[in-house]
Amino acid sequence: MTLLTIGKLAKQAGVKTDTLRYYEQLELILPAQRSASGYRLYSDNNIKQLAFIRRAQTLGFTLDEIKELLELHQQPSAQCGDIQQRAELKIAQINQRMADLAQIKLGLEQLHAQCHQGASLEQCSLIKHFYGDEHDNKT
Repeated sequence: MTLLTIGKLAKQAGVKTDTLRYYEQLELILPAQRSASGYRLYSDNNIKQLAFIRRAQTLGFTLDEIKELLELHQQPSAQCGDIQQRAELKIAQINQRMADLAQIKLGLEQLHAQCHQGASLEQCSLIKHFYGDEHDNKT
């Protein structure tokens, strides 16, 4: 088994050493062992874990959710259905976020449509919206 220092692992994984320390603090990865002088030493398994973390992040999973997935992977009784449930929950969260973003976009489009390029800032529908009633009472 090849052991790597934190710097070498960071370089191989394409992340910063601070990121690895943060992941270690969150217990997403743990060093395989420590050297006699106290340096963290990481294994090939840690490289796989980092790839897992990065791929899960690209699918929108948070670090807490990734930790849960990694813990599930370590449980002998866990099954694919357990992971599927987490994926279904993430899909539902993404769908909700997309619906929220669609509402935000609609609101912004409506305010934008009310804007007139030559109008003063006092007449700007976006500025009026951002200030709410406070802007109308401006002296």
